[in-house]
Order: sequence, then C-alpha cells, then structure tokens
Amino acid sequence: MTRCRATPFSATTSPHSFWRALAAALGTALVLASTPATAQVPSGMGSVRNFPDAALRGELTVNSTADATLNGNAIRMAPGMRLFSPQNTLVMAHTVLGQRFKVNYVIEPSTGLLISAWILTKAEASQPRKASDSVGRNFRVDSDTTPR
Repeated sequence: MTRCRATPFSATTSPHSFWRALAAALGTALVLASTPATAQVPSGMGSVRNFPDAALRGELTVNSTADATLNGNAIRMAPGMRLFSPQNTLVMAHTVLGQRFKVNYVIEPSTGLLISAWILTKAEASQPRKASDSVGRNFRVDSDTTPR
C-alpha cells in the first residue's frame, strides 16, 4: 500500500503563494486590531438629511437592545429598530448602551414601539422641531390667544 507523504506544498502550487497568503492574513489582522472595540458616534460631515414629517424631537438613552428611555419615559424598541448616526449610517444599539443622544424619532403608530431614530448634529439639534411633549390638535378654543 502506497501512502502519500504530507507536504506543505503540492506540485501545482508555488511556495510564493504560501507567503502571499500569510502576508494577507497578517495585514487583515493588523487592520482588525486597529479598529476600536466600542463604537463612537462622530459628528456629521455636512450633509443635509431629510427627516419624515412624523418625526419628533427628544432625548434617547439606549438601555438594552430592546429597551430605551425616551424623554425620561421607558419605551420598547421595535425588533427592526434603526438608529442612524449623524452620517446617516446604521448604529448597532449594543454599541451605544447607556449613552444619551438628542434625536429625531418615529414611533410605530399601531404598536407604540420606537421604529427609527436619527442622532442629531449640533446644527440639526438647533433647528426647531415639534417635540413629543408638545400639544398637537386640529381644533381651536376660545381661550387660544394666538390666531391661526
């Protein structure tokens, strides 16, 4: 019975391919080692974002991947909740646990779950927007002092 001897290189591969693969693996390891372990949310890069008309303004603190505090009140996050950075990229909720952000947000009307939130830059936060604690109504009463 003839047995094959195990060699690191077969007759069809060159020894140079081993060194190329090793160099690629080391390069990848260096790139991954240089990335931070926790996500940091950098400031905006000057792009203008358009928020939905239904978006409200508030303070958001992510407590867990399913729970958050919005304007001091506990709220559940929808399973598909999207949190956007100032650059409009997705932020994973587990990377910003315990951090407080000024956000525009949308609540899903039928379930009352937080479905989307956009972390605001200082410029976006300075622009006026309806907050969740403001009173919105479609009628007038005699005690209203400002004409509509």
